[in-house]
Amino acid sequence: MDQLVFVPLGGIGEIGMNLALYGYGPEDDREWIAIDCGVSFAGPEFPGVDLVFPDIRFLIQERHSLKAIIITHAHEDHYGALLDLWPKLKVPVYATAFTAGLLQAKREGEPGAPKIPVTLYKAGDTFQVGPFSIEAINVTHSIPEPVALAIRTKFGTVVHTGDWKIDPTPALGAPTDEARLRAIGNEGVLALVCDSTNALSEGESPSEQAVSASLREIIGKSKGRVAITTFSSNIGRIRSVAQAAHDVGRQVLLMGRSMKRVADVAAELEYLDGLPPFVDEQDFGYIPRDKAVIILTGSQGEPRAALARLARDEHPAVALSKGDMVIFSSRSIPGNEKGIIDIKNALIDRGVEVVEDGRQLVHVSGHPRRGELRQMYDWIRPKIAVPAHGEAAHLVAHAGLAREQGVKEVVSLRNGKMVRLAPGPAEIIDEVPVGRLYKDGTLIGTAEEMAISERRKLAFAGHIAVHVELTEKLELRHDPDVVTLGVPREDFDGEDFGELLVEAAAGAVESIPRNRRKDFETVREAARRAVRAAAADAWGKKPIVTVFVSRG
Repeated sequence: MDQLVFVPLGGIGEIGMNLALYGYGPEDDREWIAIDCGVSFAGPEFPGVDLVFPDIRFLIQERHSLKAIIITHAHEDHYGALLDLWPKLKVPVYATAFTAGLLQAKREGEPGAPKIPVTLYKAGDTFQVGPFSIEAINVTHSIPEPVALAIRTKFGTVVHTGDWKIDPTPALGAPTDEARLRAIGNEGVLALVCDSTNALSEGESPSEQAVSASLREIIGKSKGRVAITTFSSNIGRIRSVAQAAHDVGRQVLLMGRSMKRVADVAAELEYLDGLPPFVDEQDFGYIPRDKAVIILTGSQGEPRAALARLARDEHPAVALSKGDMVIFSSRSIPGNEKGIIDIKNALIDRGVEVVEDGRQLVHVSGHPRRGELRQMYDWIRPKIAVPAHGEAAHLVAHAGLAREQGVKEVVSLRNGKMVRLAPGPAEIIDEVPVGRLYKDGTLIGTAEEMAISERRKLAFAGHIAVHVELTEKLELRHDPDVVTLGVPREDFDGEDFGELLVEAAAGAVESIPRNRRKDFETVREAARRAVRAAAADAWGKKPIVTVFVSRG
């Protein structure tokens, strides 16, 4: 019997890493499409990790039945895993021109990245992928060319919103297509899979036009340089700032590789038409302070981003000084708060004024608040609601709102749960393997494969390496050699920590009967235990200890 099922592999129960599957057909022979293929960013709990991906074991298993990956927009949490995961799948990819342009620009910056064939589509297009008819619907978000998808099957239509908001005056592109969404709602909608990011916030998000006006006023009143940090993908905000700077007689410098990369793609697609050219870094120093604006990366506290370099006064051509201003035209992603606060404090210590959302209107979210969610439900009137794109609190709040709006079936699920949307009532019928993959340098693997647990231990308590050299008669040739990393130099009483460890290792070896020292594993384990115990006694922590034994 044919079924229509929905399975999230990422993005439900968390912010970011969005990857959703729709399957159609009998249980043993379904055809699949994937919507989005995003990343999450590693926090301090994943030392050394660059990016976090959804685990796609299930998709690899079903690769023969996966018809396409369809990308709703070019934010990293929706398309950022494509270059790394697509080679394991090698299926058609559908994307808008802006997304395809950013994907190509990113590929050019990553040696060895695969060339992914992309089929372009735009809002208003309808295309067939296997048993699914896909219609792209224009919505508003904080990036060019975002779309919602109406996914039609013989069981009915599913509206997958992607990221969206209602903004009658967006900085770029047309407003969310209310007329088309209403028409689809009038046709009848089986299910709405909808963004929950701001489901805890009442009211409606301010318009991008209001943010633009506020930024223009702030820049116009400033007496020094103004630096504005925002997400590099927010071309509408970049355009608004550049226009505001021009209106008050200032010139604009772009800083940060990702900012310049996105701007280059936007310029090719004519999203920056009508603006004066940006200035070069080598010319920036000649611009009077009250005539300069910098738009730069680093809004999330990234230590290597342009803003962090300015906060540390490490840039060779550009600097901020007392009386200048930095505007955080962005929201902080959960987990990034510490890095952002550190940069703000560094700027304030140098006499730079810091302006953030809350003090003045300098940012607006690209996601719907509760008032906008109610409007979407009024337009679509789905039989089934599936809250998506959010952590537990967001999903629960969204589910409650959907029930208030009269939706009869509200499905609460998490990554890996398979919900049958039709036929019959919506219910969770199965579970598929899910998890996370970690990118570290050029390697990708599970937490176990990438030794994440050991890294945490190293970060917490350091490492001790011990070399025990035995003579031919199995006696210690000399005191064991000890090398420590991330371990204190002295104990509480001021005794040399290394000497304590040497004594512990030597004592452990000498306590082993000489005839048993032939077994190097016995020697190794005795020394390891003794050194670890000595460290614990002196420090209260148990470092990782590695012991090498030789004889000669």
